[in-house]
Amino acid sequence: MKLPENLIQKLETRMENNALRQLPSFNNLVDFSSNDYIGFSRSEAIFKLAHHYLIENEIIQNGATGSRLISGNHSLYQIAEIFIAEFQDAETALIFNSGYDVNVGFFSAVPQRNDVILYDELSHASIRDGISMSNAKSYKFNHNDFEDLERLILKFPNTNIYIVTETVFSMDGDSPNLEGLVALSEKYNCYLVVDEAHTLGVFGEKGEGLIQYLNLHHRIFARIMTFGKGLGCHGAVVLGSLELKKYLVNFARSFIYTTGLSPHSVATILLAYQHLEIEKENIEKLRQNIVFFNQQKNLLGLKPMFVRSKSAIQSAIVPGNEKVKQLAQQLQDKGFDVKPILSPTVPEGQERLRFCIHSYNSEEEINQVLELLRDFVF
Repeated sequence: MKLPENLIQKLETRMENNALRQLPSFNNLVDFSSNDYIGFSRSEAIFKLAHHYLIENEIIQNGATGSRLISGNHSLYQIAEIFIAEFQDAETALIFNSGYDVNVGFFSAVPQRNDVILYDELSHASIRDGISMSNAKSYKFNHNDFEDLERLILKFPNTNIYIVTETVFSMDGDSPNLEGLVALSEKYNCYLVVDEAHTLGVFGEKGEGLIQYLNLHHRIFARIMTFGKGLGCHGAVVLGSLELKKYLVNFARSFIYTTGLSPHSVATILLAYQHLEIEKENIEKLRQNIVFFNQQKNLLGLKPMFVRSKSAIQSAIVPGNEKVKQLAQQLQDKGFDVKPILSPTVPEGQERLRFCIHSYNSEEEINQVLELLRDFVF
């Protein structure tokens, strides 16, 4: 059956704007595009440990068989959630199937009618999708601008206000002043919700994330950690109070109305978390590579192109979809997997090359890709 004409027109508009998304083919290029920051997704040790854990505990089951509220809440869930809560120094943990699921479920269920959500303008699409499903009123504040945030807070006295931000933003790689944000939320008795998708495995002595590293975690209403990046597997978790966990189990529709993760998936989450406790070398190597990348981009005169970032995400602004795609292709032709980020994913004029740094990138690879970027740009 033919696609409806209005949908065909939308695809044609995307093509005209050089913004049509397509699934990429697998490649063996040097990885500067994945979120596998400390190499856990390719860890043979975690792969084997998860398999042995299932065999040793006689868990021979391919799927969850149903939602967690019916038949899918297998024993591994409780084991993993207890371990994660202890690791993250949280009262409780509740695992969701993905980061998208947790943000849609949380923000559509928790803020109520007559409540207010104030969210950073660069918040991830999954956060904004969840907010759009909420009955609460929502307003965005200028990126990392707490004067603008306070101006909005003052408009809504005697109101439950949820403040939403990320510890590392996925497109810019930058971070807010978290100490200042916590102080501001406490000043006005707001509920602070922080997405830590890009800090697990990256920040902290054992990769516990930026909020916990700064010892702010007991002053946060909810932390959202996702496992598809630094942890190298799949799923996500909400960290918070026992009352919050009970509420989400009862009202978060993306948790209630979906089949649970398989025992193998939850075993991988558990073993990856356990591996974080002993994995110091890769975390330290990642930090060294981030410092080296920043040093080299400065030495090569590339600093003005880049958004300021001390995280594993480094973004070079190259305005225009056509131009940034061409530059990415040039780097790929030289053997480096660097992806372009196009509008409308980012605002028009803010298109960029997004470099993701990993523990397994060598200094030679980092230097080579930056030298190529310099040669192609200047």
